[in-house]
Amino acid sequence: MVARADVHYFGAGPAPLPTAVLEEASKVLLNYKDKGIGLCEISHRSPDANEILANAKASLTYLLDIPDDYEILFLQSGGSGEFSAVVYNLVSIWVEKRRARAEKELGASVSEEGALKTEVLERLRKEVDEDLKLDYLVTGSWSLKASQEAARLVGAQHVNVALDARKANDGKFGRIPAELEWNLTPRKQNGGPALVYFCDNETVDGVEFPAFPVNLEGDDAPLVVADMSSNFISRKVDVSKYAVIFGGAQKNIGNTGITIVILRKSLLPPESTHASPELLRALNLPVGPIVLDWPAIAKNNSLYNTLPIFDVWVAGQVMAGLVQTYGTKKIEGQEETSNGKAKMIYETLDKYSDVYRVVPDKSVRSRMNICFRVGGGDAEKEKAFLAGAEKRGLLGLKGHRSLGGIRASNCELPHRASPLCIIA
Repeated sequence: MVARADVHYFGAGPAPLPTAVLEEASKVLLNYKDKGIGLCEISHRSPDANEILANAKASLTYLLDIPDDYEILFLQSGGSGEFSAVVYNLVSIWVEKRRARAEKELGASVSEEGALKTEVLERLRKEVDEDLKLDYLVTGSWSLKASQEAARLVGAQHVNVALDARKANDGKFGRIPAELEWNLTPRKQNGGPALVYFCDNETVDGVEFPAFPVNLEGDDAPLVVADMSSNFISRKVDVSKYAVIFGGAQKNIGNTGITIVILRKSLLPPESTHASPELLRALNLPVGPIVLDWPAIAKNNSLYNTLPIFDVWVAGQVMAGLVQTYGTKKIEGQEETSNGKAKMIYETLDKYSDVYRVVPDKSVRSRMNICFRVGGGDAEKEKAFLAGAEKRGLLGLKGHRSLGGIRASNCELPHRASPLCIIA
């Protein structure tokens, strides 16, 4: 039998978890807190479950310095579910703000309640048709899928692909053009977009935003949404610049089963009201499922439906381990580690450039998902590379099925080994 210590796994997700966490998990699965039942068997509404949620939130808040005016939600459906949730929730908020403004501006001139409703509805339909825009920065496969889901839900006419990075790279992802080249919806034009969406790190394509986009800052900044599934808790983030951050746990923080959402409390009642289902239907806009409704999830402390508490516990243990390891350095300690791992691999790739070719442009190389080709993309050489890697206990290096090649996901890579030593 192959021992866990003898292999190093580079899969993008589900990704490796700390051995100590898994060892403790094997115990609590059988008997949690000496109660005679396992962690998967306790009620999700029990005091123990609430304690697990509170501890996970506390660790994440400490690591990322999450401000007090932000809420943390744990829910299901994965990152792909949040592609939809983002649209349902933020479009609903956009509509409700327009409704309130229309009623205020039209109320004084219309006395009959029925006429008021009719006139407001007609105005809203016109504003939805002309003004509703959702901006997407498409820099890889996941932001592309998110934009396609938005178009499926509200119609392509409402989705503004402000950046399609393929147009600047011969039809392939691998670069992020300068911000001056982006075609964002003007902020002053009819109130700007309902949201601006980007994927901070593209797992498939090995592209990572080097920093928060300057174009999205300022007092009149739009609601910025970031998918951070594959670089979550890997570097310092100024949470206050984002309206919403979300990530599936299985990339860096836990096992498959939960999604973490960090969002401004101003997007939740009582500060922000969502449009009624009746109004959304009257405007031919989608009504989201209740399990993706952020206000419902927040109101119920992430326990509107049965949350997999074991998955929350695992994520909480990983985060608590980072708190213990890095102390006052917080997530900057993990950032140093992640950067060191990536630097080691990229330096080797660049040193042997006659053998290896990094796929993305150097300016946007992902620290988390290192995509490269062997022998110029020669199929037989890459097959030999993967076979040699497996013999040495280096697993999960095959690139995504849509692109091929090699991908080393930077989750639990030890400094003592490099997949590139096989040929180099």
